[in-house]
Amino acid sequence: MRYLGKVVMSAILALGLVACGTKTNEKAEDSLQKVKKAGVLKIGLEGNWKPFSYHDSKDKLVGYDTEVAQHIAKKLGVKAEIKEAAWDGLLTGLSTGVYDIVVNGVDVTKERQKAFDMSDAYAYDRIDLVVKEGNTNIKSFEDLKSKKSANSTGSTYATIAEKYGATVSNVPTLAETMQLVLNGTVDATINADTSVSDYLNTTGEKKLKVVAQLPDITEYAIPMKKGNDSLKKAVNQALKELREDGTLAALSKKYFGKDITHK
Repeated sequence: MRYLGKVVMSAILALGLVACGTKTNEKAEDSLQKVKKAGVLKIGLEGNWKPFSYHDSKDKLVGYDTEVAQHIAKKLGVKAEIKEAAWDGLLTGLSTGVYDIVVNGVDVTKERQKAFDMSDAYAYDRIDLVVKEGNTNIKSFEDLKSKKSANSTGSTYATIAEKYGATVSNVPTLAETMQLVLNGTVDATINADTSVSDYLNTTGEKKLKVVAQLPDITEYAIPMKKGNDSLKKAVNQALKELREDGTLAALSKKYFGKDITHK
């Protein structure tokens, strides 16, 4: 009887483990089903980071990330519900379920890979160091030690500035950071090469200059909550199709003037 009891108990435990495993799998599968059932894909982005996401002269939300997000939702057969927020609240909103995905030129880092599931890369970039014309004290990232920089708190750029010894002021938009460099409030700012180039080209600003660029290529991917396996698979499939049919390249050329969808 004691032997039989052990057998019965083992069977019960096995069934329990199977049940738990089933629930886990169902939970992972539910991420896509939940989106499809709701009929909307909740997308977070800044809306003030040109040319990734911004408002045009008619106040329409446009940009590379904006359109990529809309195309992904279309591939999933749902409506794109885009919500704008400051950078420092986007990943928090992702964790709390405010957004299903964040499409905001999110750099792939080891820390973010631990905290979130990341899609395949959909664009590649570099990182620039910008100072005011005439500044001879900063010629490299190493020269940032004991200097002042302006960037969004929690951004890759703020982290880099701090790594090189700069004191970082939290400023939400690229335009504001550039203005602070121009008026001498800060010594420098760090941002994506694509955004810096766009700013200098569209504004015609001649009093700012790029003095250094990090050698590593930045990969942009789309984060989502850990365990959302089915949603991640669907997003990756959508990106694959958008890459193969030329949509990603076309959007890149439209907003950046070049194809940044390949290394």
